Formats: sequence, C-alpha cells, structure tokens
Amino acid sequence: MIRPMKERDLPEVLDIYNDIILTNTAVYMNEPQTLQEKKQWFDAHELADHPMLVFEEDGQVGGFATYSQFRLYPGYKYTMEHSVYVHKTHYHKGIATKLMRELIRIAEEQGVKTLVAGIDGENIGSIKAHEKLGFEYAGTIKNAGNKFGQWLDLVFYQLHLTGPKEK
Repeated sequence: MIRPMKERDLPEVLDIYNDIILTNTAVYMNEPQTLQEKKQWFDAHELADHPMLVFEEDGQVGGFATYSQFRLYPGYKYTMEHSVYVHKTHYHKGIATKLMRELIRIAEEQGVKTLVAGIDGENIGSIKAHEKLGFEYAGTIKNAGNKFGQWLDLVFYQLHLTGPKEK
C-alpha cells in the first residue's frame, strides 16, 4: 500500500536511509542521520507541500519517496528533484517503480513541469528503471562525489510533464 508518510514512520524511514548511506553510493553522504535531522527534513517537506510517500507492507515501511524543488530560486519552482529508497529486504519487488508512478501522478496534479533524477553513474538498475518510466538522459557530472575512497559520476535524467495550468 502506498500512502502519505506520517511522522510515526520516521524511525523506519531513517533506518532505510541510514543503511543506504552506510552501504552504497545512492547517497553521497558518509555519516548516518539522526532522528532529529530526519524530523527537520519531514517538517520542511510538509511546510513546502512536497509529497512524502511510503510503501507499507505488513505494517512495515518497505520504501519511501519524495521530491523537493531542484534549486531554491524562483525560476526553478516547477522543477523538482525526487528521491526514492527501498529497504534492502524489499529489493526487486517493484516498490521503487510503484512509488515513482505515484510521485509522477502527484507531480502532474501539482503542476510540476520537470522531474529530475540525480543517479550515481554506476547504478544501472536505477538508470534503467527511470528510462522505463520515460525519463531521458540529461547529462553527467564527472567526479561529482567521493565515497568509499572512489570518485563518483552523477548522471541526471529528467521527465517532462505538463506543467502548471495557464491562468
């Protein structure tokens, strides 16, 4: 079941996110976050009316997804960068794709014009999943990050949406 994230979900969301921080290059962070930091993140997304979704299975959070403004300048107000993460025990169940489809639906409702994905260049699974959803390659920043003693390339994909309704 996909539903809006609630504050009570934050410990499970934090566990998913921190495991990703510590075990792979999907996030270019090195230190786990605290529950307080994740609560601040939650509050900021809620205040900005950015969707925060969880995939719940058997009463547990199996993944989560959200988006926020790509850059905080007024000219970017219709461009959102999304994030989607799945608990390692739920890989290969299609959860990320289901969450992404719902995010895309919400983005259309909210008048988003462009949805951006920043993906580690070695994450072929994520790249292929985004391509299947209609995202197009938009460019690469070589050596954008450093994690686990290696330089990482960041690839960008974008999905063109309808955008805001004319007034």
